[in-house]
Amino acid sequence: MEFVIVTGISGAGKSGVMKSLEDIGFFCIDNLPVKLIPTFAQLLENSEKYRRVAVATDVRAGFSFEDFCESTKSLDEYGIEFKILFIDAKDEVLIRRYKETRRRHPLLSSGNLSIAQAIQKERQILSAVREEADYLLDTSNLSAIQCRVRIIAMFSENKQSDIHIHCMSFGFKHGIPNDADFIFDVRFLPNPFYVPELKEHTGLEKSVSDYVMSFAESKEYKKKLIDFLKFAIPLCKQEGRTQLIIGIGCTGGHHRSVTFANLLYNYLVSKDYSASVSHRDILK
Repeated sequence: MEFVIVTGISGAGKSGVMKSLEDIGFFCIDNLPVKLIPTFAQLLENSEKYRRVAVATDVRAGFSFEDFCESTKSLDEYGIEFKILFIDAKDEVLIRRYKETRRRHPLLSSGNLSIAQAIQKERQILSAVREEADYLLDTSNLSAIQCRVRIIAMFSENKQSDIHIHCMSFGFKHGIPNDADFIFDVRFLPNPFYVPELKEHTGLEKSVSDYVMSFAESKEYKKKLIDFLKFAIPLCKQEGRTQLIIGIGCTGGHHRSVTFANLLYNYLVSKDYSASVSHRDILK
């Protein structure tokens, strides 16, 4: 049985994540008290019907780190393998979401707290769990569709290797992706934005990617990035990582970063890695 524990900061998008997991074949239970996780896993372990299972737990269910540790220890003792997926978002994004939806943060009822204070209190409660997570997904700058693509990439059954590598282009002016393991900057390369016939196009188009890669420094940088990945990926696998997120950033996230994200993705696929690519800011 593939067993995933989904947790994270309230308002970061766990409900949407659970829907995406359900769509790719997981049996999902939301808001399960953490103490019940081992019992629930045992009940389903030997069932052919429930081969992929995801449970969501957080502070709504009286979460404590001590209870979480006790539950994961029990799963280990029962011989049940599991992964932890932690969903997060920036504080300002969470506050905006609460104001837009007019929902109440679950910790507001525990004292005279502001939304910002409740979020900080929740971060303290979950900080150690975040450090232990196998997967981290920051939804701050992701649309619902982009989030779904990331979940499918993480948990697709069609993986060809024991580590999944996601290449993401982004624009520095829109913020750095918090969940990236490696960030590479391509802003020093010649910018198609200043070429009139290329300005309104993107790195998804051959004319733009050909322009970006027509310079000696671009070709050399690509070579050095691939050399780095050849060195780093085996070490990350050796450490037991199951996911790597590589962020490639330019100024706006339209031209150079898109070109390089696609180049790295194509290289990884050619080497039989499980890989995916997304362009966070290409429509901004």
